[in-house]
Amino acid sequence: MVHQQRSEAHLSPSSDTEDIVSVLAPRLAHFAGVARTEHVTRAAQEMQVPQSTLSRAMVRLEQDLGVDLFARRGRTVSLTPAGRTFLGSVERALAEIARAAEEVRADADPATGKVAFGFLHTMGSETVPGLIRAFRADHPRVRFSLVQNYGEAMIERLRAGELDLCLTSPVPDAPDLVARRLDEQKLRLVVPADHRLASRKRVRLAEAADETFVTLEPGYGMRRITDDLCRQAGFKPRIAFEGEEAETLRGLVAAGLGVALLPPPAVPRPGVAELTVTAPRAAREIGVAWLAGHPDTPPVAAFKRFLLSRRGRLLPD
Repeated sequence: MVHQQRSEAHLSPSSDTEDIVSVLAPRLAHFAGVARTEHVTRAAQEMQVPQSTLSRAMVRLEQDLGVDLFARRGRTVSLTPAGRTFLGSVERALAEIARAAEEVRADADPATGKVAFGFLHTMGSETVPGLIRAFRADHPRVRFSLVQNYGEAMIERLRAGELDLCLTSPVPDAPDLVARRLDEQKLRLVVPADHRLASRKRVRLAEAADETFVTLEPGYGMRRITDDLCRQAGFKPRIAFEGEEAETLRGLVAAGLGVALLPPPAVPRPGVAELTVTAPRAAREIGVAWLAGHPDTPPVAAFKRFLLSRRGRLLPD
């Protein structure tokens, strides 16, 4: 069968994809309904739309495509070869839309929805598992998508809509974000077990001015804090190694390759001594951040309330 190209105005082949989608999308479900029943009146009854509206929609759809999709015999219709080809793609598209709609509804469900939660690597071994365990005591079926990263990377993902909330340090200050301080974590000077300072309980950071430091890479919050504390102590640290994970740095310290400013470990590490820094005051603020003006699903709102309720007792004792 030869399909005649209609002479009526329709979208040209050069039309932008966005234009084509905006025109065609509202008519696809109607087309699928008519194609399934092969009867305009029956399809109109099933979809609860006026028959005249459905008939006009099919005519406009054919005009927009410039192709006959139906062969008509009164109110009974049958698909042309072009119509059958189009129907296959339409059914797949509608099924994908239905799947996506079901997914976002499921993610927003108050009881079983999902929270995309980012946090620092140093929060991953103990703090975050404890928080989620406590939260799920009252919300046992809420699901989590967990992302561990450094602060700046998490803020980027927050802005991109990939995260709902992130636990980070330093607490960000930006007009497009909302951030709340939750707790403070003291930092320690970590030295090898056989180091000259290892027998001490406390130390002024200036006493390490001549030491070689191992630090996190630039861009990490702890790196900025380290540089700032050393500056306050009157020196610029000599950096021998830069890494991406605090426990790797502890391993380098244990190997005698330098000293480091780090938060306390979840489990004591052999081969190192951890000293309280008395001056300058060595601590980092831990806070939760989210995108300003971004609507929360019920599970995200519940977890946000839970985190805010943990002010001052976020970190394990």
